[in-house]
Amino acid sequence: MSLSVIPLAITMNAGPQIMSALIFVTANKPLRLSAYFLGGVVIAVTVGVTITYTLATVLGNSVSLGDSSNSGSLGNIIQYVLVGLLVVLSIRSYLRRETSEPPRWLGAMQNAKPRTAFMAGLLLLSVFPSDFVVLMTVGINLAQNDASLLDAVPFVAATILIAALPVLSYLLFHRRAVRAMPKVRDWMNANSWLVNIIVYIIFILLILS
Repeated sequence: MSLSVIPLAITMNAGPQIMSALIFVTANKPLRLSAYFLGGVVIAVTVGVTITYTLATVLGNSVSLGDSSNSGSLGNIIQYVLVGLLVVLSIRSYLRRETSEPPRWLGAMQNAKPRTAFMAGLLLLSVFPSDFVVLMTVGINLAQNDASLLDAVPFVAATILIAALPVLSYLLFHRRAVRAMPKVRDWMNANSWLVNIIVYIIFILLILS
C-alpha cells in the first residue's frame, strides 16, 4: 500500500473504538469481554477492506479510477470528497465542543455482555463514520494502484494490534494498567471532541500527502 499503515490504523481506533477497549479492560471479566470485542474487530476490518476493495475494483473496471499521481483522476476526486466530509465533521466537532459528551452507550459498556462487546467491535470499526471513510480510502487506494487484497494485510494487522493494546497492557502490566487505564478512559471521555478533531486532521493529511 502507498498509504502509511500505522497512522491509518491509529485513525481506525481513535475515539469510541479505543475507549470501548479500555472500558472492557476495566470491567468485570475483562479478558472475556476483550476477546469478544477483538473478534468483532477482526471480522469488521477484514470484511470491510474486502468489500471496499471489491467495490473499488468493480468501479475501476466500469469507470477508470485513473492514476494515483493524477490529481484529476476519479479515484483522487472521490478521496477529495471524503476530505471535504472530514473537514465538515471537524468543524462540527469544534462548534459543539462546549456541549460535547461521549455517546451514552459508552457508559453501558461497563456492564456489557459478551455479545455486546462483539457487536461493539464489529460496528465501531466498520460503519462508524471515520472508520468507514478509512476503509473506503484503503479500498480505493488498492484498486487504483492495481494492488491485490493481500497488500491490505499490514493495515488489517496493525488495526487489530492497536485495538488489542489495552488488553495486552492488562496482561503484561496488570497492576499498572489497572491504575492507569481508568484515567486514560476518563480523559478521552472528557475530551472526545478534541480526539475526534485530531483523528480527522491526521486522516486529511494522509489522504492529501
